[in-house]
Amino acid sequence: MDSIQRNANFKAALKVVKEAIAEDKELRYAYQANIAMAFYDAYRNDKNKSKKLSVILKIANEVADNFLTLWCKE
Repeated sequence: MDSIQRNANFKAALKVVKEAIAEDKELRYAYQANIAMAFYDAYRNDKNKSKKLSVILKIANEVADNFLTLWCKE
């Protein structure tokens, strides 16, 4: 498979994923939770914590939700 075909396949697959996230609230929440936890884990590993973990978790979820909203925007 050449790079042009791989690119076309990737774009098609990405479109399917974006549509599924936009249409399925549970799938969107699962993606949001995974993105938020990656942010949260990075914070927990940071030695210079400046906020309460509950605040960071709230921010992480807002960031994840915003990312998905922008990513799935047509």
